[in-house]
Amino acid sequence: MSEERMIRSFDGTQLFTRKDEAEKQKAVAVIAHGLAEHLGRYDALADTLLKHGFTVYRYEQRGHARSEGERTFFNDFNEMPDDLKTIMDLAKEENPGQSVFLIGHSMGGFTAASFGTKYPGQAEAIVLSGALTRYNKEIFGPLPMDLPADTYLDNELGEGVCSDPAVVKAYEEDPLVEKKISVGLINVFAPGVAWLKEEAESFVDPVLVLHGNEDGLVSEKDSRDFFGDIGSKDKTLKIYASLMHEILNEPSKYKIYDEIIEWMDDRLQD
Repeated sequence: MSEERMIRSFDGTQLFTRKDEAEKQKAVAVIAHGLAEHLGRYDALADTLLKHGFTVYRYEQRGHARSEGERTFFNDFNEMPDDLKTIMDLAKEENPGQSVFLIGHSMGGFTAASFGTKYPGQAEAIVLSGALTRYNKEIFGPLPMDLPADTYLDNELGEGVCSDPAVVKAYEEDPLVEKKISVGLINVFAPGVAWLKEEAESFVDPVLVLHGNEDGLVSEKDSRDFFGDIGSKDKTLKIYASLMHEILNEPSKYKIYDEIIEWMDDRLQD
């Protein structure tokens, strides 16, 4: 069963949210998407999770796709983990006594990492995919950019997204993928990443850190640095040889989904 609705975030911004209920539910997974994309790009992952008994909550980050907010714009990096907290709280409220896992990709990985840092112990465990946690690859050049926050740049991320040309083509033709990215959004990563580094010891949740070695958008060194710095006792790092940024959309994606599900299954509350 699927349900789509608008959920009011901490400051009144309405976030487009989708809930898919597993027939034989054993736990819950919340998915946070990346920069300029939308929740529909995680359909294959959601379907696989559902089959394995995970009810799935997805939402669109503010200023993205069907959510409210100035297009691809953040005033402050805290809006990301705080919006996510709204969705995590909803998932917990609607599924009392169930483990709630968190999966974040790319900018959604930054969102999930900052959520875990700011609100430790709120997720049963966290999975990060190609997460921007350090900015080792200066894809937008040195930050902050010396341009007005309301300047918009063309979205040229498609090239580094995936080794599968069909995925790249679909990304570029997808009407819900944002075609412009604000300098305001890009610039919040400067204080955001600095804060993640400073507060690394506060991240103590169980975490599975995944990254493609050939990631053209976010350096795999981000994940290695984050992994080394955090306070978590239960942490696993996996760098995939020859995979690009969207490991969850690469041709070998089902193998990766299986690894994620097995890892989450091992951390289910009895």
